[in-house]
Amino acid sequence: MAPKFKVLLIRIRDFSVKTWHIITRPIAKMYGQLSNKQREAFVGYMFISIWLVGFIALTAIPLIESLVYSFNTITIAGGEGIRLTFVGLANYYRIFGSDLTFLTLIQEFLFEMILFVPVINILAMLIAILLNRKFKFRGFFRAVFFLPVIITSGPVISELLRQGAGTLPVLTESGILDIIEQTLPPFLSGPLTSLFSQIIFMLWFSGVQVVLYLAGLQKLDKSMYEAAQIDGANAWESFWKITLPSMRPMILVSSIFTIVTQATFANNPIIQLISKVMFDPIKGYGYASGLAWIYFLLIAVLLLVTTRLINPKEKRVRETKRYDPAKP
Repeated sequence: MAPKFKVLLIRIRDFSVKTWHIITRPIAKMYGQLSNKQREAFVGYMFISIWLVGFIALTAIPLIESLVYSFNTITIAGGEGIRLTFVGLANYYRIFGSDLTFLTLIQEFLFEMILFVPVINILAMLIAILLNRKFKFRGFFRAVFFLPVIITSGPVISELLRQGAGTLPVLTESGILDIIEQTLPPFLSGPLTSLFSQIIFMLWFSGVQVVLYLAGLQKLDKSMYEAAQIDGANAWESFWKITLPSMRPMILVSSIFTIVTQATFANNPIIQLISKVMFDPIKGYGYASGLAWIYFLLIAVLLLVTTRLINPKEKRVRETKRYDPAKP
């Protein structure tokens, strides 16, 4: 190695060490003045700092831009690029005033979530309880139930739905779906027929939920069931008094995951409508941004309601005890 190149490497190393000390010295000094709780919070923020940078650059900035677009009419000129024309709430007035297709899809989506989320959670919990028992080839069956999560995609689901693989032949041959459509009003018959026509896909969409419930069941202490059995509780009472309350955090996570997955899936009619409107020469990006923000707020409210229903805020009662120095 040439002497000049070796000297250059030494200078680069010394410069890097000095720069590192200059940057880390104030951080180390500040870290030494923090309490244990503040240190834990600081380490946690350092771990998620890369994600925060990615979220701000890749998600937060486009999110704010879409909000700005929703208050404008967007025109794309050849030499000028994107041109914004401020229209205020005109896009939102048009959506709620004349866009019956979007409002109908929103209504159907809400009713589908009311039906799909409980059904998927119940199926996933039942499968998890069965897979948690000791039997031969248990690992194989666990992999079978999780396999659809790996291969599920928009084109695969579309092709299976086109071939009628999402429903049971008994339901179509017996005419149950036709009876539902003829007897119930449209706002109820639509979600119900969608549920029965996609009953097989409920198993497809329950793979992650099964894993969550399996993890929760394996953490439960068996001594609780033994104590309940000694007290005379049967299997049904043990499930309602021990298993179900202990699985509440997993039910919440599973419900949130189900709602987000169903809301953002490629075959979702609302997502397809927003993508179609985006390239419409009359409505364009501004109108599509308004649709997307209404849909986003609807999902946020739905997640908040789900969280409150599954995990209600407990009332905290503060008991104040008076200290009497005369009493020991």
